[in-house]
Amino acid sequence: MELPVYTKQQLALRNGQDKPQIWVAFKGVIYDVGESRLWRNGKHYEHWAGQDLTEELLDAPHTEAVFEKFTPVGRLNV
Repeated sequence: MELPVYTKQQLALRNGQDKPQIWVAFKGVIYDVGESRLWRNGKHYEHWAGQDLTEELLDAPHTEAVFEKFTPVGRLNV
């Protein structure tokens, strides 16, 4: 199945505030993290939903394997 493509502006609206969806992007793929209690209200520690977290993951205490538990919902148009 081909994933829909979203712009950074469209992703930014999926921050749990402007729209109910809580999405983040990583390496060009957008994931729905809304089911995670760690992303309640669109915030996870110092990170906000609706953003590309590829660079931020370098400083995270976990690996990119964390994204395996989330459902891909789209691709980021870069």
